[in-house]
Amino acid sequence: MTRKDNKERKPIWTAKFVVHEHHAKRAGLHYDLRLEVPKRKILWSFASRHKLPLKVGIRRLLIRQEDHDPYWLDFEGEIPPGEYGAGTLKIWDKGEYTLWSRKNNKVFVLEFKGKRLKGKYALVHTSGDNYLFLKMTDKGV
Repeated sequence: MTRKDNKERKPIWTAKFVVHEHHAKRAGLHYDLRLEVPKRKILWSFASRHKLPLKVGIRRLLIRQEDHDPYWLDFEGEIPPGEYGAGTLKIWDKGEYTLWSRKNNKVFVLEFKGKRLKGKYALVHTSGDNYLFLKMTDKGV
């Protein structure tokens, strides 16, 4: 496939995303990536112990979490003690993402347009709830 062909491909969808810096009382500091899923009115949610990669060559393990309500796209603040995820959530990044490809629901190619996450990324299902998240080069994974 040539670059010209690649640019003419149509995306599967474009939607909103948010990354929360989550200072949870029980789980400690982690980062929650939430991807809006159009037509389903949910957010796919993934947790990482580390900041998400901004450079090629850095990989992060993401753990799939329960789907969230779109309300969380703009939420920033405190989750009260006794509630799931109790602690402080700050928006670390937000913007739009485009899903360019999805192979067997195991390999997803996404392009982010946020303040921090920019460019193409791969989200690869490895096993169970585990996913590998990495920034791609212009040539691919």
